[in-house]
Amino acid sequence: MFIDEVEFKVKAGDGGNGVVSFRREKYIDQGGPDGGDGGDGGSIILRVDEGMNTLADYRYNNIYKADRGQNGQGKKMHGKNGEDLYLEVPPGTMVYDSDTDQFLADLKEAGDEYVIAEGGRGGKGNARFKKSTRKAPRFSENGAKGELRKIRLELKVLADVGLVGYPNVGKSTLISQVSHAKPKIDSYHFTTLHPNLGVVKYGEYQSFVMADIPGIIEGAHQGTGLGDEFLKHLERTRLLVHVIDVSGIEGRDPLEDFEKINNELNKYNDYLASLEQVIALNKIDLEEGRQNIETVKSELNDRGYSVFPISAVTGEGCKPLIYHLGQRLEELPEREIEKEEEVVIRPDFVDELYIDKLNKDKYEIRGTLLDSYLEKTDFNNDAAVQRLMRVLKHYGLNEMMEKEGVKEGDTVVIGPLEFDYVE
Repeated sequence: MFIDEVEFKVKAGDGGNGVVSFRREKYIDQGGPDGGDGGDGGSIILRVDEGMNTLADYRYNNIYKADRGQNGQGKKMHGKNGEDLYLEVPPGTMVYDSDTDQFLADLKEAGDEYVIAEGGRGGKGNARFKKSTRKAPRFSENGAKGELRKIRLELKVLADVGLVGYPNVGKSTLISQVSHAKPKIDSYHFTTLHPNLGVVKYGEYQSFVMADIPGIIEGAHQGTGLGDEFLKHLERTRLLVHVIDVSGIEGRDPLEDFEKINNELNKYNDYLASLEQVIALNKIDLEEGRQNIETVKSELNDRGYSVFPISAVTGEGCKPLIYHLGQRLEELPEREIEKEEEVVIRPDFVDELYIDKLNKDKYEIRGTLLDSYLEKTDFNNDAAVQRLMRVLKHYGLNEMMEKEGVKEGDTVVIGPLEFDYVE
């Protein structure tokens, strides 16, 4: 089964909680704090496996989760980190954020990796908060949440040469003739339901990858037939071989076929329209094909194309075609995949903590700074809540509330807490 686009959620592991613990030693207040840190949550990492050629493994799972970190323990014992989860993908996988449609990564080479969801950091144990003015801290931090996101993977075939042409013109037969690829071949339209790749050798140690792209018909750029699902695979190629049934035995004119396919490539995008094309006039083993060779070849030569009459069935003419393709690829530059420029908008420093007025006597404290501490605070622990308030005070919360006009008796919301303000 060939699947070239999938969508699913990934959830990195949460960090383990730090622990409140005291060792039992004589003459040490409360035995002294010895609560250990929680372990970090496992991340989810995409990794290229060159042995894969499909995303079918991800078709039926809606979510993938990494392990959470273990909680800390007494005696300053650190919780075990959650194991990272590796998701293997084929070469040529493009990664997008499904919610924003933002391009994230282009995974092309064997071993390429991309961290798609970061695991949460483990919370600190109370041993971390001991200092000269606080001998016995009775609070610890909760672990941070692991990232949750919805992603889309798109597979684009990695090939140097792409075969294009109407269905049933002999593309699959050609790739089976010049490589070890064994595509399904029958004499009806749309036999090929997914791109086939083959390594084509020429010379003594030279080779290139050829892709047989499923038949494109008129209206393909709008999704007609197999449509633009397969046109996108051509975006990875550097050179196109336009296969034409020169015999016309199906009642179509070879030159009209050529114009219609090129029209679809032009409408799809500018890159495909700019690719160099080499013409393979196939089915010269048929009498009708031999009769039409000179007329069609002369017309296409006049337009500046390199034209090679071939028979994909018998192999006649295939060797000169392959050597020509190899030589042209040596001269053409490598294809660089353009990445959209990413614009990152960062909040001003003041947005790390600000006051939002909900109504005339109710205010809510918000901001990125607060969010990070809310996640770590155990609101069932009074000492942890007091520590949160000390941190906010240190960052100037009292002055901000005074400047905003918060009066005694007004309601102030901080995370899950709601209290009356007292000057």
